[in-house]
Amino acid sequence: MPSLESNQLVLTAADACDSKKAEDIRILALDPTESGLSDYFLICTGTNERQNVAISDEIEYRLKTEFNTYPNSVEGRRQGEWVLMDYVDFVVHIFLPEKRAYYGLERLRKTAKTITIAELNSEIKAAIAKTRAKKTPAKKAVAAKSTVKKTAAKKPLAVKKAAAKTAPRKSTAAKKSLTVKTTKAKTKVASTKAVPGAKKK
Repeated sequence: MPSLESNQLVLTAADACDSKKAEDIRILALDPTESGLSDYFLICTGTNERQNVAISDEIEYRLKTEFNTYPNSVEGRRQGEWVLMDYVDFVVHIFLPEKRAYYGLERLRKTAKTITIAELNSEIKAAIAKTRAKKTPAKKAVAAKSTVKKTAAKKPLAVKKAAAKTAPRKSTAAKKSLTVKTTKAKTKVASTKAVPGAKKK
């Protein structure tokens, strides 16, 4: 079963072919029992050698910049009649029309299934949606845990606030006793000062 990354690479390579005006672009899904390592053949046709080289350059550039992926090997780029780019999971074949007709890869791979770009794109979207659906329950569980922690953290704070509300009553009583003591102390000082004054007379 091809991986999501393999499908994305093939789709990007096919889009690169299309951007360079390649003709008759076909994606062959290979039979695993016959294909070995590769999942796909991407086959297209250029009108001349120069265009074939431009197509191969564009594929290499897009996969390098977007996925940091390089071909395992490239053959036939100098001649441009049949450029073969081996990306292990898939192989790109860029032909001149007469070479494509002569070698007939589609005929040789009778067990291979032809997939359109639209079909491959829908497969990729479905795979992405599936992986997102798997991740969502885990996120919900984490959110639930954090909510429980926040609730537990709020309870001690509520207790502290309640204690703070009762605190002013105690402080008011303390202030009253302090005022009484201060008044008594002042009267004592006043009485002791009055006696010496009387002796002076």
